[in-house]
Amino acid sequence: MNNEQRCAKRRRTDIDLRVNDEDDVVETHSGAPMLVKGTHIAKVESASRSSISPPPMRRAISAYRNESKDSPSQEVFQSKQSPSSSLSTSTIPQFVPTDTVPSPIQLSNVNGLPAASNVDTVGLKDILGDPLIKECWLFNYLYDVDFMLDVRGIVQIKVVHGSWKKEDLNRLYIEEAVKRYPNVKAITAYMPEMYGTHHSKMIILIRHDDTAQIVILTGNFIPHDWSMTQSVWRSPLLPLQDHHSHHTPDSQPSSIGSGPRFKRDILSYLHAYGSSKTGSLVAQLQAYDFTSIRAALVASVPGKQNLRNIDPDHETIFGWPALKHVLAHISPLPGEQKQPHIVMQVSSVASVGEKWLSTTFFPTLSVEKRMTAATKSPNISLIFPTADEIRESINGYGSGSSIHMRLQSAANQKQLRFLKPMLCHWGGSSPIPSHAGVSTATADNTSQLKTGRGDAMRSRAAPHIKSYIRFSSSAFNDEETAIDWAVMTSANLSKQAWGGPESASGEVKICSYEIGVVVWPGLWEEEEKKHQSGASNLEKKVSDEGRRASMYPVFGKDELDMRATREEVGEKDRKGVRVALRMPYSLPLTTYTADETPWCATEPYNERDCLGRTWNV
Repeated sequence: MNNEQRCAKRRRTDIDLRVNDEDDVVETHSGAPMLVKGTHIAKVESASRSSISPPPMRRAISAYRNESKDSPSQEVFQSKQSPSSSLSTSTIPQFVPTDTVPSPIQLSNVNGLPAASNVDTVGLKDILGDPLIKECWLFNYLYDVDFMLDVRGIVQIKVVHGSWKKEDLNRLYIEEAVKRYPNVKAITAYMPEMYGTHHSKMIILIRHDDTAQIVILTGNFIPHDWSMTQSVWRSPLLPLQDHHSHHTPDSQPSSIGSGPRFKRDILSYLHAYGSSKTGSLVAQLQAYDFTSIRAALVASVPGKQNLRNIDPDHETIFGWPALKHVLAHISPLPGEQKQPHIVMQVSSVASVGEKWLSTTFFPTLSVEKRMTAATKSPNISLIFPTADEIRESINGYGSGSSIHMRLQSAANQKQLRFLKPMLCHWGGSSPIPSHAGVSTATADNTSQLKTGRGDAMRSRAAPHIKSYIRFSSSAFNDEETAIDWAVMTSANLSKQAWGGPESASGEVKICSYEIGVVVWPGLWEEEEKKHQSGASNLEKKVSDEGRRASMYPVFGKDELDMRATREEVGEKDRKGVRVALRMPYSLPLTTYTADETPWCATEPYNERDCLGRTWNV
């Protein structure tokens, strides 16, 4: 089957896309192409033309606004699933009294993938379509306001963005669109750093039933991003706080990963915007009970923090220091310790340099609770797509406008040489592509708990997701592996996002707004103890000694298979709660060959993509 046949009916016309590097941060939406520091902005040409090349700098109102209701960009609002896997507010992942827990992190619904690839996925309509929503706060970098306003007009919506320059086309587009909607208000975040961006991706919902909800995700609020792989974390519905409930005093800080700690940290993050911008939201959220949340918040805000003057148990810290503090409180599963494997998967790698990676970021990812001289250093890999994987994605080269690693300069090449041994394919070992709409993997993962391996069925949905996962053993072979922790975030691999190295005086500088969550199996151990509260003394002893929660990768759906849980897992492993983690990529991983290189959006590609186009810069 040739490229044209593979991608029949996937033609899109005149869609402005974007090129973004964390050093030269540039993104445009369909109606606001931008040019920063000479960076070219690519544009998908119409079906009658055969190349993708930079358009003239001009302002255009959203092309998506005129699409029909049957167009792909409209369909991304609603997840398409079988009746048995449909999602609603009542099925938000949270603890249930069973020995398995569904994945706390979900994948986005991708129009253009077969139904089997979209089981248990989340569409924007699943998040924003509930009639009980009365107020919606949107935090993101890129917006198509008309696209997002496919929600009832009576909902009060706040659009928080970082386009602070009055002449910024992104800001002009947002302000022009907001004029058409009296229920929408634009709020510009304070951006003190020249190279910083408002890159956080979050939705906060206030509801008519006196509940609130926090949603953290990885996609911009534009149609293009929802034809790529994204991830979503949704809190349970948070009730109003009982005024007679006990409040933890400051002298006794709440534990990492608990709801009260999450509340403290997200309010601190929102407070960084300033009271005139988010003060009303902070005041509202103060009234809600966050106890049901099981996750640690890790965020970034622009500015400097002195690590020597901050006690993270009593004050929120940001960036890589926050991540390091969380990971230092997570214990790996007991038993024989193999070399752990940390897999980074991002959509942009900035010019960070070997030194920052080796002395700041990799040591951050490598910490664990009670480290000793015998603690094994982790193997580290980086998943990033090649040009072939971009060409074969749903949008062809268009997907590559959102995925960035510069390769031209001597410094870029030096960094690439350092990263090359770590690089792995996005598509893994699964066939690329599966154009016929039928995956070689089955949605029934009855053997997955045994092997921890499978096809994520996402190879053609190019990655805009950002994840960092620590596996308890190698992700390169077919042996069983558990997961020690997982990070889902807006933060790519950059100093602007995570913070620069610690200075001699203890300062860390961060340029951008970012937000994400960390989850690990131990968050569900307290629930396990609660369900054991009525057990006999002997049962309690067994519980204390052996019932450790564990987390396993799952593929194609959000839950571990119960048959595998009972039939294939040994008695020792069945003593604790098992938490699923939905994988965005396939396992085992596949490393780059010697002659393969990462996709680079600032290099031309003459080979035609699945839509019959070339890439010109």
